[in-house]
Amino acid sequence: MTISVLGIDIGKNNFHLFGVDEQGSKVIRKKLSRKNLLEFVANLEPCIIAMEACGGAHYLARLFKNYGHTVKLISPQFVKPYVKTNKNDYNDAEAIAEAASRPSMRFVPVKTSEQQAWQLLHRYRQQTVDQRTALVNQIRGSLLEEGIVVAQGIGKVRAQLPRILEDAENGLHSLTRELLHGLSEELVRLDKRIQEYDQKIQELAESDDVCRLIMTMPGIGAITATALKAAIGDATYFKSGRHLAAWMGLVPRQHSTGGRSVLLGISKRGDKYLRTLLIHGARSVLHCLKNKDDRCKKWVSQLNERSNHNVAAVGLANKMARIVWV
Repeated sequence: MTISVLGIDIGKNNFHLFGVDEQGSKVIRKKLSRKNLLEFVANLEPCIIAMEACGGAHYLARLFKNYGHTVKLISPQFVKPYVKTNKNDYNDAEAIAEAASRPSMRFVPVKTSEQQAWQLLHRYRQQTVDQRTALVNQIRGSLLEEGIVVAQGIGKVRAQLPRILEDAENGLHSLTRELLHGLSEELVRLDKRIQEYDQKIQELAESDDVCRLIMTMPGIGAITATALKAAIGDATYFKSGRHLAAWMGLVPRQHSTGGRSVLLGISKRGDKYLRTLLIHGARSVLHCLKNKDDRCKKWVSQLNERSNHNVAAVGLANKMARIVWV
């Protein structure tokens, strides 16, 4: 049994395999548990193993590479067109093997354990920020029900909430005051946790050569630098800076036909978190350019004349992504 390409449909406990030889003929079609899968792959002759880039795929890819195999991860959206008939696990595995055999197929780079740890830190931080935003909105809404209006912004809530709780003549019910005091303590706890995450990110950025180099660019700090390093890893995977910008969704969508080229808004593909960080960084650069007179200021001014401020920010974010690739 000689397997050239082995497609694996990943599950939590069970995995479905579909292997083909060099001529594309079916060689193997079976279902294995996680333990049996590792034993099977360890005893298999070196071949190409293809999987969808989903939960647990990067761990398995690193493991299979240690066994001497060539591992290729494919985005699920590129596998779907190769599913021939009704969707099931075996057909998915066959589609993965077929997609991996295409010479023009684009693959997802395998992330290291360090990259995944850095991304996990960013996910936890963003989750905590979202929880804090929801908490602040809840506090403002609860106070509004009692006729107390607090301006938008976390800083305004931090400044006014202690005074509101201490004011015994504002008509707050004792139970409402008690509950708001608990929410105030929760806000302090979330602020402290975010500060801890920020400090850890700063330490990681200062200890990494690539991050320190990226942070020399205007508009990019420790958070953006570490997020880029965690998501991209090896920049040589991308052929050019434009490919990296397209991977982040910072290039126009196309709807062209009949020789007529139509460019729309940005595609918004890829990682929304990275794209958001770069665009916010570009906005800060645009704000600082008001008092400068250099090539970047002239380029942004010309872009503003042709479009508007938001388009200029996205255009500058695209340029920043290309410089990051370099």
